Amino acid sequence: MHSLDDTIAAIATAPGAAGLAVVRISGQQALAFSDRAFSGTGALVSAATHTLHHGWAMRRVAGTGPAVAERLDEVVAAVFRAPRSYTREDVVELSCHGGRLPALRVLEALIEAGARLAAPGEFSMRAFLNGRIDLAQAEAVADVIHAETDAARALAVAQLAGDLSRRLRGLFEPLNDTLAEIEARVDFAEDVGGIEVPAHALDCLDAATTELARLVEHASYARAVRDGARVPIVGRPNAGKSSLFNALLGEQRALVTELPGTTRDRVSESVEIDGVRVVLSDTAGIRDSPERIEALGIALSETVLAECPVAIWVVDASQPLGAADERIAGLLVGKRVVVALNKSDLPARVSDAELSELLGRCAVAEGSAAGGSAVASSAAQARWAVRVPCSAARGEGLRELRAAILEVLGGFAASGLTLAVSNPRHIDALRRARLALERASLRGREGAPGEIVAIELREGLAAIGEVTGAGVDPELLDRIFSRFCVGK
Repeated sequence: MHSLDDTIAAIATAPGAAGLAVVRISGQQALAFSDRAFSGTGALVSAATHTLHHGWAMRRVAGTGPAVAERLDEVVAAVFRAPRSYTREDVVELSCHGGRLPALRVLEALIEAGARLAAPGEFSMRAFLNGRIDLAQAEAVADVIHAETDAARALAVAQLAGDLSRRLRGLFEPLNDTLAEIEARVDFAEDVGGIEVPAHALDCLDAATTELARLVEHASYARAVRDGARVPIVGRPNAGKSSLFNALLGEQRALVTELPGTTRDRVSESVEIDGVRVVLSDTAGIRDSPERIEALGIALSETVLAECPVAIWVVDASQPLGAADERIAGLLVGKRVVVALNKSDLPARVSDAELSELLGRCAVAEGSAAGGSAVASSAAQARWAVRVPCSAARGEGLRELRAAILEVLGGFAASGLTLAVSNPRHIDALRRARLALERASLRGREGAPGEIVAIELREGLAAIGEVTGAGVDPELLDRIFSRFCVGK
C-alpha cells in the first residue's frame, strides 16, 4: 500500500477526443505542486476552497532559466481544500482541452513539479482511508462507472449513497453491544449469576440473522442487474430456437431454415430487458446425431448449458414430446428454466400434464441418483420451470417471455433494488455472517457457555466488517482498488 504522505496525480477522464479532460492532484503538496505547473491571476496555494481559476498549464523548458516556461494548454483550476474534497485532502482539478496530448502534458508537468503518478483506484482508496466513504461505497464508485443499464446504475448509486452501509451499521452496533454484554457476563459471572446467554441477546442474534437473509435474498437477481446474465436457448432441432432468438433481439441475427441441425456454433447477443442486460445464446439443437460437425455443436450446447444456472428451453408444442426432449429435460435439472412453448399458432400436441410429468420424472431420477430427496428435487424443478406459450414466427408471447426471464432470474420490483446486494464479495461475506450468527444463536439456546457464543458472534461481526471496511486486511484493499481505473 502506498504512503498517504505522497501527493498523487492522474488523468481522471477517459482517453480520446473530447471537449474537456480533467487532471487531478491530491495530497499535502497538491496546491504547491499545482502552482509550479500553473500560471494565472493568483497563486493557487492561497486560493479559497471551492473556487475556479483561469490560466495556463506551464512547463519549465529544460536547460533554460527559471523564468522561461512553455505554455501547454489553457486550463481552469478547481481548488478543493481539505477536508472538503473527494479524498479529504487538498485537491486541485485542472480542466484542459480533451484529446490524448493536452491532458498527458499537464500530467507530466505535475509530476515534474513533484507529484507521483497515482496507482489504480488510489484516489478512492484515500477517500476510504480518510473516512469520507466506507468500503462498500468506494466499491460502488467502480460500479457506477461500469454500469451498462439504468437498473445497474440505480443499484450502484443506492450503494454509493450509503443505503447498504446504513443497514449494516444498524446490524453491527446492536450486535457489538450484545457481544460486549456476553463477554461481561463471562468476566463477571459471579455477579450476574452465571455465564448463560440471556434471552434478549439471542433475540438480537435472530433478528440480525433474519435481516442478513433478507439482504441476500435477491442476490442472484441483483448480480444479473449488475453484471448481466447469460441465458442459453436450448431445444431439439427445428423447435424454433433461432427464430425465437431473432424475435427477442428484434433483428435477424441467427440463420433460420427448415433444415434440422442448421445451427452448429453458439451465436450470442446482448439484449436489455427492463434494465437487466441478458446475453442470449442460440445453440445447436440437442439430439443424437451421427454427423461429426453437428455432434460437436451439440456437445458445445451441453457445455454452455452446464455453465449457466438459467436457460430458455424451446419446446415445439405442435409436435409430441420425444427422446430429445427427455434428454434436454435431464440436462435442465437444478436450473431455473423458462419453457417457451413455441408454435402456439398451430394445433397443440403437448399438454401441460405431459410436460410436468417429464420435468418431474427427470428431477426425481436426478435426485435419486444423487442420493438426495427426490420429492424436493421434483418440487424445485416444477417451481422454476415457468411455461410461456409463444409463436416466434408471429411474434406472439414475447412480452410474457421477457417477463418470465426476469422471473426466473429472481426479479422483483425495481423499487426493491436498493435493498439488494450485488457485489459477489459482499454476498459471500454476508452469507458467512448469517451462518456465524445462526451458529451463535443455536449454541446459546443449547445452553453453551458465553465464550462459545462470543466466538461465533465475533466471526459474524468480522464478516460484516469486511463489507464496510472495518478492520479490513490491507492486501484485500489493494486487490479491490487495483481493479479501479487510474484517476478514480
